[in-house]
Amino acid sequence: MTYLAKPKLHHPTIPVNTLGFTRRDYEGANSTLCAGCGHDSISAAIIRACWELAIEPHRVAKLSGIGCSAKTPDYFLGQSHGFNTVHGRMPSVATGANLANRELLYLGVSGDGDSASIGMGQFVHVMRRGVNMVYIVENNGVYGLTKGQFSATADQGAVSKKGVLNTETPLDLVSLAMQLGATYVARSFSGDKQQLVPLIKAAIAHKGMSFLEVISPCISFNNRPGSTQSYDYVRAHNDAVNKFDFITPRQEITVDYAPGAVTDVPLHDGSLLRLRKVDAHYDPTDLVAAASYVHAHQAKGEIVTGLLYVDAGAHDLHDRLNTIAAPLNTLTAKDLCPGQKVLDGINAGLR
Repeated sequence: MTYLAKPKLHHPTIPVNTLGFTRRDYEGANSTLCAGCGHDSISAAIIRACWELAIEPHRVAKLSGIGCSAKTPDYFLGQSHGFNTVHGRMPSVATGANLANRELLYLGVSGDGDSASIGMGQFVHVMRRGVNMVYIVENNGVYGLTKGQFSATADQGAVSKKGVLNTETPLDLVSLAMQLGATYVARSFSGDKQQLVPLIKAAIAHKGMSFLEVISPCISFNNRPGSTQSYDYVRAHNDAVNKFDFITPRQEITVDYAPGAVTDVPLHDGSLLRLRKVDAHYDPTDLVAAASYVHAHQAKGEIVTGLLYVDAGAHDLHDRLNTIAAPLNTLTAKDLCPGQKVLDGINAGLR
C-alpha cells in the first residue's frame, strides 16, 4: 500500500509561532487509521496545542502501549523522542524515564483497552505516584485492532458488531483518576477541538499527573448484524479467494456547544452520545464535589466534559522522593560515589 508524501515546502505566509515553527513542523507521518477516526482529531489537537505553546519538539517524549491509540504518536511531533511499549506497560516506562530525566515533557497516549484492562494495575500506580506527565486515553470502548471486542469502558447494554450484548459494568477512568490522586483530570470529545485544545494546553502546563480522557468513537465496528450489506454477511455468501476489508470513508464527527449545555451527538451507527459541558460556575478545585457531579450526571446517561478537577498546588514524584534535578545520564563518578566517609555515615544511620 502506498501513501501520499507530505510536501516539504510550504507557503511563506503560513503563520509561525514564537520559535519560528509552522504547525506542519509539529506533524508526523501520514495516518494509517480509518478515514474519519476520532484518534486523528486528537492528534491534530495535540499538534495545535504544542504549536500554540511553542514547545520545542526535541523536549517531548512520546510513549504509548498497544492498540489503535498506540499508533497515533507516530502522527504528531515527528521530531520528538518516542517509545512504543508493550501492552499496558506505558505508565511504568514513563515513570522510569521521568525519574531519569525530569527536563523532558512526557506525553503518554493510551487506549481504553490498553489502560482499563491489561494496564489497569499500571494505571493505578502512575496516578497515585503523581508522575509529572500528560496521560491521554483515547476511549472508543472497543479493541479496534482485534475486530471490535468490548473493552472495560464499554457501556452496559451495548451491542457489538457481531450482535453480542455487553452485560458488564463499565469502568469510569475519570472517577478512578480523581480517586487515585491525579491532580489534573479532564474529559473531552474528539470532535470538540474548541474544548480539547485548551484542555491539552492546560494539562501540559500542569505540574503533576495530568489525566485527560477523550471520547473517540470507533467508526469501523458499527455495522449492524443481519444486514445484507454488512461485512459478515458478504463473507458468508461470497466464495472469495482472499479475505480483506474495505473501510468506507466517513466524515469526521464534530460538535460545538456552549458551557453548561447538553448535546446529543449522532454516531455513524445511528446511536447517540450525550455530552454535558461543565458550566462557567463549576468549581474544579473541589474534589468531592467534582466526583459527585460526574456520578450524578452519569446516572442520567450524560458524559460530563471539560476540566473536572485540578490541584494548582500539586507536587510530583520528584518532590516526594527529593531526587536530584540533573538528568541521570549527566552524573559523573564523583556524583555517584560520594566517598567512604559519606557511605559510612549512611550505613550508620541505618543501624
